[in-house]
Amino acid sequence: MFGFFIMGFVDIIGIAINYVKQDFPFLNDTLANMLAMSCFFWFFVLSIPTGMLMNKIGRKKTVLLSFMLQVIAFCIPLIVYDFIYIMIAFAFVGIGNTLLQVSLNPLVTNVVSKEKLTGTLTLGQFVKAISSFLGPIIASWAAGMAFGWKLIFPIYAATSIIALVWLCLTPITESERGSNVSFRVTLSLFKDKYIIAFFIGILVLVGVDVGMNTTFPKLLMEKAGLQLNEAGLGNSVYFFARTLGALGGGIFLLKYSEKKFFKYSVFLAVIGLIAMLFTENVWAMLACVVIFGLGYANLFSILFSLSLKRVPDKANEVSALLIMGVSGGAILTPILGVTSDWFGTQLAALAVIAVVWIYMVWLISLVGRQTS
Repeated sequence: MFGFFIMGFVDIIGIAINYVKQDFPFLNDTLANMLAMSCFFWFFVLSIPTGMLMNKIGRKKTVLLSFMLQVIAFCIPLIVYDFIYIMIAFAFVGIGNTLLQVSLNPLVTNVVSKEKLTGTLTLGQFVKAISSFLGPIIASWAAGMAFGWKLIFPIYAATSIIALVWLCLTPITESERGSNVSFRVTLSLFKDKYIIAFFIGILVLVGVDVGMNTTFPKLLMEKAGLQLNEAGLGNSVYFFARTLGALGGGIFLLKYSEKKFFKYSVFLAVIGLIAMLFTENVWAMLACVVIFGLGYANLFSILFSLSLKRVPDKANEVSALLIMGVSGGAILTPILGVTSDWFGTQLAALAVIAVVWIYMVWLISLVGRQTS
């Protein structure tokens, strides 16, 4: 579970983009949002190789390696702080988080039974959401300190070291690794229409999530005239809603069908998104992002769990393939930057997010027909 907490560190990218843009005046939305590409691009490149590595050295050792990379990442801005080195630092965050997300979910399968898997993964997302919720709060608090918002880097580095030592001292018996993971075997999973649909669903979910993290503070600044330190806390409201949603979902999914819960969650998020497009009041906007966050909270873990249940004998390959979908953050966020620069308003970026979300509505019928 503490591994899921470290996994949440990647969500600092949303508010970090806004602070970096503020620190370097030559950046527009298009260039600043490229920071997300430097981070999430690695999910596309390294997910399958990580599955292959995990099969050779084991799931636990792969998670430990990911923690080491996170420590390196958060130390880089402490040595040199300019835009290029921030890009490099978040590239290391992306590499470390790729290893973590590919290996941690299968590692959970060595700890819990199949019947409890969905609820446990959702609980993990709850812990991750707590980490994501705390990030903008720490950054906002640190912004008033002498070292500025960058104080978050040594805090994250120290926490990653704790996770590294803790897991290293924790005995875990791993299941048989089975056949070697390969590009051919992993990509052959796309022959299953459900797997490819769930993969695209992960692409959409992560792209929308990173896009919302980046766009919502700017939207609050544009519509309500808030300063960045205040607007950044809007992301904490969003993550707090996801935290509550994941907590409630974790309890609900231990007893009830994830398929119906998926449908209601998607439509709840739709209500929040559409309402956000047409409201001007800051409190109404925060209410909209809460509604969206509650709807969003459990969708990732549901798709992940359904995929693992569908091909349980290829858990490593399924995990590697789906985590490739996290690269959706590298695809959608730059598009949002170009869109907001082109139209001169963050509403244009929010409209793109709403259009992309239509895929999740379409996915409801396929999830309903899924058989475990």
